[in-house]
Amino acid sequence: MRKTLILGALMLGSALSPAFAGSGPVKIVLAEEADLLEPCMATRSNIGRVIMQNVSETLTELDVRNDKGLMPRLAEKWEQNADGSWRFHLRQGVKFSDGSTFDAKDVKHSFDRIMSDKNACESRRYFGGMTVAANVVDDHTIEFKADPVQPILPLLMSLVTIVPEETPLEFVREPVGTGPFKLTNWTPGQQIVLTSRDDYWGDKPQVTEATYLFRADPAVRAAMVQAGEADLSPSISQLDATNPATDFSYLDSETVYLRIDHNIEPLNDVRVRRALNMAIDRQAFLGTLVPASALLATAIVPPPTLGWNPDVKVPAFDTEGAKKLLEEAKADGVKVDTPITIIARSANFPNVTEIMEAIQAQLQEAGFKIELKFVEVAEHEGYYSKPFKEGRGPQIVAAMHDNSKGDPSFSMFFKYASEGTQSGFSDPKVDDLIKRASAAVGDERAKLWSELIAYLHDDVVADVLLFHMVGFSRVSERLEFKPTMATNSMLQLSEITIK
Repeated sequence: MRKTLILGALMLGSALSPAFAGSGPVKIVLAEEADLLEPCMATRSNIGRVIMQNVSETLTELDVRNDKGLMPRLAEKWEQNADGSWRFHLRQGVKFSDGSTFDAKDVKHSFDRIMSDKNACESRRYFGGMTVAANVVDDHTIEFKADPVQPILPLLMSLVTIVPEETPLEFVREPVGTGPFKLTNWTPGQQIVLTSRDDYWGDKPQVTEATYLFRADPAVRAAMVQAGEADLSPSISQLDATNPATDFSYLDSETVYLRIDHNIEPLNDVRVRRALNMAIDRQAFLGTLVPASALLATAIVPPPTLGWNPDVKVPAFDTEGAKKLLEEAKADGVKVDTPITIIARSANFPNVTEIMEAIQAQLQEAGFKIELKFVEVAEHEGYYSKPFKEGRGPQIVAAMHDNSKGDPSFSMFFKYASEGTQSGFSDPKVDDLIKRASAAVGDERAKLWSELIAYLHDDVVADVLLFHMVGFSRVSERLEFKPTMATNSMLQLSEITIK
């Protein structure tokens, strides 16, 4: 994937202040406001960018910045036992921001809390299709036993945020974590402020305070950094990325797609789903509303992922062919004239409104009756995840899925398994492939994932896959920071250097 920038000549309005040289506060402007700051929801991008590894830490961490693989965080080391379970040895001398001491009981409570029915923790979805038990060995040692055995369980633990044992099972408003920062102000609709901790167990970051602001318009976010009203916007549009001194493109792990609800007519007919795929001219978006260096998607995971199948091809754009499929389905009694609603998330990514409006027009040209509805993130989740609303009409959910972990297991169960929280269909072969692939290792694991990717795309026609995205960030010249594949889901303040 090419990294490209549109070069131009914009002058920066901000300059390095000697008073803050080497350390100081930063302002970060994001596209979406955080509706929650609950640690077990930190795998959702609008929450994770604020608290993941800043306030709330995990046992392990995947290093995508320096390609070091899976790294220690709150666990210093780990090994697999003879029975397939995993033993983690925890870091000592760590305290939570409330002053309490971190130990194995906190880890067990954090995991059990994620799996509890008394909340709706998003990170639970990554443990679908398995049962996992956490057992305390001693204050600094804990074991996890999974059925079936999970060869990548240490990688899965990079998504489990650790909270104190006293944390209630229900969602909390003010997170308490072991990270280098603590929450000191949250004024909904205005700002979130994190302040660095003097008692953090690790290296002290240069950022002393981070203020998060929220603006939906990417041009506004870019202008704020240019004018010195903010120091960093991790997401701006390609059209605004005009200054090579401040604007950076980065390889993205986000996949834009349309999740189809197969349960409702006419979307339960595979010919209708094929027609949806044929009616969209994906190539026309590249270099216009979507960055030219984005890739057309054939899987929910990006190409570097294990088992990605190069033999799966993007559906050919064919409006007339789509019309013919709809006519065939209609002749068989399928109600293809029923209005279908596309539900999209406001400010989900740059140009989301224009992209969805263009897709609506292309689908209408092929004969679909398409309505378009934009909602905020909390309402979007109600359409995206189970339980789906009773009495609903045919729906397609526009979404962007992040998988920067390198393995499809972080996507496949909750997206496609019959019991998956965001799955729009049920297929026994899909369930079997997910189960076998999740337990396999090496070449067999890659082979099974590759088979599943092809079956979902070519036979099930599970969804409408659109683009593997490329992101653009604007960074003040007073900072040293380069975005990575993880930037859309996590923004570690400790990785920011103040010049």
